[in-house]
Amino acid sequence: MSLLPEKPLIISPSLAATIGLEETVLLQLLNELMCHGKPERQGDYDWLNIDSGQLQKFTPFWSIADLQRIVGSLRDKGILLVASPPLTEANLLRFAFNEHCADNSHTAKPGKFSATLPTTPAHQSTRPISPDWRPENDVLQQLAQYNIPAAFIADQLPEFITYWTERGEPRYSWGSKFIKHVLRLWRAQQTETARRGQDTSMSRDWQPSQDAMEILTRQAAINRNFVEDAIPEFVLYWLERGESSSTWNSRFIMHVKRQWARFTHTMEQDTMPRPLAADWQPREELFEVLTLANIPRDFAERLVPEFVLYWRDSGQLYGSWNTKFLQQVKREWSRHQTHTQDSSDGKEQRSDRPGSTRSRTLVDELSDRSWATS
Repeated sequence: MSLLPEKPLIISPSLAATIGLEETVLLQLLNELMCHGKPERQGDYDWLNIDSGQLQKFTPFWSIADLQRIVGSLRDKGILLVASPPLTEANLLRFAFNEHCADNSHTAKPGKFSATLPTTPAHQSTRPISPDWRPENDVLQQLAQYNIPAAFIADQLPEFITYWTERGEPRYSWGSKFIKHVLRLWRAQQTETARRGQDTSMSRDWQPSQDAMEILTRQAAINRNFVEDAIPEFVLYWLERGESSSTWNSRFIMHVKRQWARFTHTMEQDTMPRPLAADWQPREELFEVLTLANIPRDFAERLVPEFVLYWRDSGQLYGSWNTKFLQQVKREWSRHQTHTQDSSDGKEQRSDRPGSTRSRTLVDELSDRSWATS
C-alpha cells in the first residue's frame, strides 16, 4: 500500500495490555535492532549499543525525552537492563533484555523475550523485597559506570531494604529501584559537596565586593556611609555564629536593604532642623532598625542620657535626631563588640578604615539632612 512506505512495527496486543502500548512498541523495536545488530555477550546477557540518533530515526514520533521516559519504564518493570546514562544526557543507549527475570533462562536468544513475556502473567513477576536482598552484579556494574564508590553503594543498602520491607510493595525489579535510589542520593551528595567546597568562613577583615557596593549605592541608591556603617556589625554577627557560606555578598546586600527600608520609612517625616529637646527620646521605629542590626534595645537606651546631654550643650540644629542617635548607637556598639573580642582572645583588632564614619568624632559627623537627601 502507498500509505505504508516502510516496514510496519508489529506488536502483540496481549503484551501491550500487560506492559503498556508505548513500552510494547519500543520493546519490539529494540528486539528488531538486537536481532539485526551485533550484541556483545557479557556474563549472562547480550548487550547492544544504539546511537540516540539512530533510535530517533526509527521512532520519529517520539522525542528524546519520550524515549528516555519509556526506556525508564521498561527498566523499572524489569524488562530492560540499561548500562548507559539517560538519553537526555548522552547520545547512546546500552541495553540488554532481562531474560532471567522473564523466563529464568540465561541462554535465550535475542528476540525471544517479547515472544515469551505475554504468556507469563505480570503479577507472577512481582515480589516484595526480602530482608536478605542483595543487588546483582549487573546492578553493581551499572552503578560503577557512574563512578560511584562501592562503599557508598553498600552504605545505602540497609536503608533501602528497611524502607521497602516496611512498605511491603511488590516490584518487578528491585535492582532497577535500587539503582534509582543510589543515583539520587549520590547526585545529592555530589551537589552538596560542590556547594560546601565553595563555602568560606567569615573573617574579621571581610569587605563586600565592588559589585555589591555598586548594587547598594548605585542601583538601590543607599547612602554609602550607611552601607559602610553596616559592615562591622554584619561581620561581628556572623563571626559569632561561625558559619560558612559562598554567598556573603548576597547576604550583606539583603541585610543592608532591610535596614535601609526600615530606616528611610522611620526617618522620612523627620527633616525639620531643630535643637534637641531636654526630654527627647528615640522613636519606637528606631529600635526596630537596631533590631535588624542585632543591637540590643537596652544597650541603646543606656546611651540616651549621654546623647541628650552632649547635643543639648552643643546647641546645634539637626533635621533628624533619630538619625544622629542611630549613628552613635551603631558606632558605640561596634566599639563595644571590638572591646569584647579583644578581652576574650587577647588579639588586637584591626583599626577603623580611613575615612569611615566610625573613625570620626560626633562633631565631624555629616548632618542629618545630607543623610536623608544624599
